[in-house]
Amino acid sequence: MKVVLVDDSKSALFALETSLNDLTGVTLISFLLPEEAIAYCLSHPVDLVFTDYVMPGQTGIDLIKTLKQSPDYAHVPMVMVTAEQDRGILIGAIEAGATEFIAKPFDKVELQARALNLLQLRRAHRELSRQTTILEDEVARATQELAAREEEMIWRLARAIEFRDGATGDHISRVAQISQFIAEDLGLDRETCRMIYLAAPLHDVGKIGISDSILLKPGRLTPEEIEEMRMHVEFGVQILGNGTSRLLKIAEAIAAGHHEKWDGTGYPKRIGGDAIPLVARIVAIADVFEALCTERPYKKAWPMDKARAHIVEQSGQHFDPACVAAFERQWPRIEVLLTSNDAVPTASPSLVATTEDYASLTSPERQKQPEKLQESR
Repeated sequence: MKVVLVDDSKSALFALETSLNDLTGVTLISFLLPEEAIAYCLSHPVDLVFTDYVMPGQTGIDLIKTLKQSPDYAHVPMVMVTAEQDRGILIGAIEAGATEFIAKPFDKVELQARALNLLQLRRAHRELSRQTTILEDEVARATQELAAREEEMIWRLARAIEFRDGATGDHISRVAQISQFIAEDLGLDRETCRMIYLAAPLHDVGKIGISDSILLKPGRLTPEEIEEMRMHVEFGVQILGNGTSRLLKIAEAIAAGHHEKWDGTGYPKRIGGDAIPLVARIVAIADVFEALCTERPYKKAWPMDKARAHIVEQSGQHFDPACVAAFERQWPRIEVLLTSNDAVPTASPSLVATTEDYASLTSPERQKQPEKLQESR
C-alpha cells in the first residue's frame, strides 16, 4: 500500500520515514513541496497521506482540500502532523477532510499504530468497494435478464394472439416499428420509444377472451357481435392491468386507449384529445394504417398512398393531429418498411380491429362498397 509523506522540513520528513519504514507491505513516497505531492497523488493511487500544516506556498489544509475534491480521494485517510494547537486550524483541517491529527513531536509507536489502523480501514473500504461493484454488476445483469425475459414473453404472447387469428407476425412487427417511428419523431426519449415498440404488439391482447365464432367470422358482425367484440379492450386491460413494470403499464395504456378517437367518438370510454394516453394515440395510427395496407378475405389491401391519405384525412377526428404530422414526417421510413417485402401479408379479418371505427354495419354506402372496411374484429 502507498503512503505519501509531505513536510517542508527534511528532518521532520526523515523522522516520518524512519518511524514508518518498518511497516510491512507499505511503500513510502516523500515530498518536500505540497504542489509536487498533489501532482503525484492525482496521477497515482494512494492509500494514506501524512501532511504537515505550515509549508511554503500551500498549507496542509490546502493540500487536503485539493485532494478531497477528487472522487478517488473521497475515502483516503488524511493525517495532519503539526505542532500547531490553534483550535481554528484544527477545525479547518477537519472541515477540509482530515481524518486524524498527530502532534509534533510524535511518538513512533503511536504513529505506527495509527498508520496501521488507518491502512486497515482503507483496505477494508477498498474490499467493500470491490464487493459492492461485484454486487452492482450482478444486479445489473439480473435486471437485464429479467427485462429480456419480460420482453420475450410479451412478444411471444403477441405472436400467439396473431396465430390464433390465423395471421402472420408481419402485422404486429410493423405496428411496433411504425409506432416507434412516430414516437421518435415526437421527441420521446429513447427508452420510452423502445417501450412503445415492445408494448405495441399487445394492443389487441384482449382478443384472447373473444369467442372464435366472432373472432374468426369471415363476414359481417351483427350489432350484438360488435358489442361483444369491443369487450376485447376490457379483457386486455384485465390481462395487462396491475403490472409493476413500466413496460406492462405502457402496454395496458395502449390496450385501453387505442380504440378511442381524438374527437371523443371512440370506445370504450369515449374520451378524446389529451385524455387519451399518448402511447395509445401513437399506436392507433400505426395499427389502422398497417391494417388498411393488409389484405383481408373480404377486401383487397389498400395501396399505401390511399391508406396514407386516409390517416391524414382523419387528423383531428380519429387521430391526434400531432401524431399524424409525425406520421407524415416519418413517411419515407414507413414506406421503406412496407416495401421491404414484395409479398403482401395476408391476415384474418379479425386483425382489422382498429379499422372497425371507419364503417357502419347498417350504412347503405358500405353495403354498396365491399372493398371499404366494415366494422369487424
